[in-house]
This record gives sequence, C-alpha cells and structure tokens, in this order.
Amino acid sequence: MSRTTKATLVFLTVFIAVVVYLSVRAPRHECEVCLTFQGESVCRTAASGTREASIESAVTSACGTLAAGMTESIRCQNTPPDRVACKDR
Repeated sequence: MSRTTKATLVFLTVFIAVVVYLSVRAPRHECEVCLTFQGESVCRTAASGTREASIESAVTSACGTLAAGMTESIRCQNTPPDRVACKDR
C-alpha cells in the first residue's frame, strides 16, 4: 500500500469517527419555549448541546406552526418568547 493510500484511509477513519461521535452524543440541555405570534400561542420542546441552541431550535419549531411564509417566519423568530424553561440532562 502506498503512503497516499494509507494517509487517505487514516483520514477517512478519523473523519467517520468524528461524524459518528457528534451524531450519537446525548444532548445536554432541554428547553421548552412558549411563544405567542399573531394571537396564537404554542409551546415546543427541543434538546441540544447548548442552552442557546435548544432555545433557538424550540423557537424555530414553534414558529413552524404559527407562521406562514418566510417573512412571517422571520418576524415570529424575532418575537420574544412568553416562557422559557430549561433543564440539564
């Protein structure tokens, strides 16, 4: 086996290991976000590695049901949540 082939195999092995590790690691934070937009309210829960990412994901999920179209989605995501409750896992 040539040096290039060995280096490629090592790189691919490390790359696959990193992808698998990042895919299966357990989220450390779970947040429930309640949001009111255009008179409708909804609560959604999301989990992620950071508190901020969990909140952002929950807001995005809530706005997916409250807003129609890109403009409304952006406005909804910029609306301050009514309630945010986070817990560590």
